[in-house]
Parts: sequence; structure tokens; C-alpha cells
Amino acid sequence: MVQTYRLTNGLRIIHRPSLSEISCCGIVVNTGTRDEYPDEYGMAHFVEHMLFKGTTKRKAHHIANRMENVGGELNAYTTKEETFYYTASLSEYFPRAVELLSDILFQSEFAPSQIEREREVIFDEISSYQDAPSELIFDDFENMVFARHEIGHYILGEPESLHSFNRDSILRFVRRQYQPSEMVFFSTGKTAFDKVVRQIEKYFSFFPEQSHVKQRVAPAQFTPWSEKVNKNTSQSHVMLGYNTFDMHHPHKYALYMINNILGGGSMNSRLNVSLREKHGLVYNVESNVNFYTDTGLFAVYFGSDPKHSERCIRLIGKEIKRLKEEELTPMQLSLAKRQWKGQMSIAAENSETRALSMGKNYLHLDRYTSLDEIFTRIDAITSSQVREVANELFSSTPFELSYL
Repeated sequence: MVQTYRLTNGLRIIHRPSLSEISCCGIVVNTGTRDEYPDEYGMAHFVEHMLFKGTTKRKAHHIANRMENVGGELNAYTTKEETFYYTASLSEYFPRAVELLSDILFQSEFAPSQIEREREVIFDEISSYQDAPSELIFDDFENMVFARHEIGHYILGEPESLHSFNRDSILRFVRRQYQPSEMVFFSTGKTAFDKVVRQIEKYFSFFPEQSHVKQRVAPAQFTPWSEKVNKNTSQSHVMLGYNTFDMHHPHKYALYMINNILGGGSMNSRLNVSLREKHGLVYNVESNVNFYTDTGLFAVYFGSDPKHSERCIRLIGKEIKRLKEEELTPMQLSLAKRQWKGQMSIAAENSETRALSMGKNYLHLDRYTSLDEIFTRIDAITSSQVREVANELFSSTPFELSYL
């Protein structure tokens, strides 16, 4: 059971009661990398950092200590479409968390000295990321798939654009993107809902509703390509991928199942069994699907000895062909559903994961999808539907990026 409310300024609230002594709450803002202008690349992530660096009433160390002094946590992260700010603490400190979130979101100072200091921190973050090819290739691949579109640039930004950021450019971005009507406050815990609403009204209601209308343009279906990049790595890192549908599509649950069967997190995924267990060609092989509000991307990653790369690609193609041509048997379908339900149930036990997912769900869909509802949709998936979606997904030549 969840409870929802909307303030007069447009900010939405969603709360899931629980008996836990831990309260997890936060704000998800409907802004991310794809909402940046060309001279703002990296701005969404930069703002996320800067909101921890001082407000009109707190210095950076006061912000850091506000939740930690009572054993709580304050955290944040940026994606291509959202920015999250959230806390976890004992329920008795829920009011403290709400006040702090309000302060950093709407009263941050963006002092020039802090901007310079944080710019250097992010330069170091970019450098460390460049030294991790098994992570970097995911972003490089997505940026190349969505080249010439807002989704196709790095969350961390580029040194050239970061050098240009100043207080005025940061404030322009925040005023444009950080509007109450583009935010959802999410909460889980034992705090009564009427108290949740009172606290949000106390600290968030005086921020006025804005008239700005967010406009996002869906990417086109791009022509598949293949590219090899010399990174001088000891392993070959390879990604294969396909454009797919968005988070609103009715077949997204069937695609999630395909992902789980093919290369999900389990040791018995088909790609892991084939490439690692049967042939001993890789240490890590996985598939993943990213759904955005108006597009999606399905991708397979593996790392191997360079001399085995082509063989791995052929084996992946063999498993994809198998999904396209052979319907799952009743036993295979039943096992796939049971495994997926178990994984989701375990994940849902993590209150932080559940709260973040709930906030994102409500932000984009304006509703909450319960675990029981998801299970009902999983139960409705048929073998013929899985095969149909596999054929739709894998009908074209894949995008391919290799680090050598």
C-alpha cells in the first residue's frame, strides 16, 4: 500500500508505510544529462556535487554531519534522465532529513571557491573512470549508439565544458530544471503519512510553481556500426547492442525476462553457461537493458583474451538465434519466472533500493507499480511472447564496440 499527495506548487509525494525503524526518503528530480545544452555537458552531475558544498545556513561540513551525527546517511547520484538526493536514518530523524533536503535543493549558494574546488574533484573522477575500461566501455558504447542526441554524452561531462562552469551558468541550469512540478518526494518507513505531508508542506511548499515545460526529443533509430578502439588493454572488452522500446511499452516485462535468461545476474544465464562454464572463454559476461522515457538499449558485454573475441561473438549470436527460433518449454518458462520473482523479492527487501525505485516509477509513470502487480504481469508472459519480442529486438545487425 502506498499513499500519495500533491502540493499546490506541483511537487508530488509518495510514501510506503513499513514497520521498519529505518526511514529512507529523498527527492528525485526529472533532470539528467539529456537535459543539458551543448555548453552544459556535465552540468547535471556538477550541480549534484555542488548541492553538498554549502547553503545560506550551512557550510559543507555541516551538511555532511547533519545526518551522519545521528548515524544516518545522505547520498546522491545522477543518471541520463534523473538526479536523486536521499537519506537513510532512524525514523525519529525524518524531520531532520526533510529539512536538510529542502535546504540543499533550494538554498545552495554555489560559492565560486567551492566551484573551483569541486571542478578539480570531478576532473579526478573522470581520470579514474578513464582507467577502468570494463566500466568506461558501457558509457562509450551508449554515447556512440546515441551519437548526435542528448542521451549520447558523458554524465561526468568533458573537461572543456567543465572549465566553463561558473556560478551564473549553474544558477541558470538550476532555475530551469529544479522546479517543484518536476520533482517527487519519496519515503518509506513507519512515519505516519499525515506527518510526512506536514513536513513536506513545511519545508517545500513555499517554493513557487514554475511555468517552464520540459521538452525532450526522442532519438531516431540509428544505423548499426562496428568500431574497434585501441586502448592497450590486456583483455579485449566488447559490447554488442540493439535499440529497443521505452519504459512505457507493454512488452518491457518480456524483454526484462529475455535479459534475465540470456545474461542476467545469475550464474545459470545462458551466456554465462556457454561462454564461461562450457567453453572457459571469459570471466565475466552479462547483458542489461536500459529503458528511458522514449527509447531503450539492450546490450551484452564480455571481457576475454583477444584471440577468443570472435569466438565469443559467434557463441552470443548462437544463443540469440536460439531465443529467436525456439520457444521456451513450459518448464523453462516456469523456471525463468520463478527465478526472476525470487530475485525481485530479494531486491525489494532492501529499503533503499525499494524507495529509489518507487520514486523513479512515480516520477515517470505517475503511479506506483507494486511487486504483486509486477508478479501478475510476469505470470501473464507466454513463451510465444518471449519469442516474438526476441525476434523484434534481434532483427537487425547489432552495434559493436571493442576495446583492444
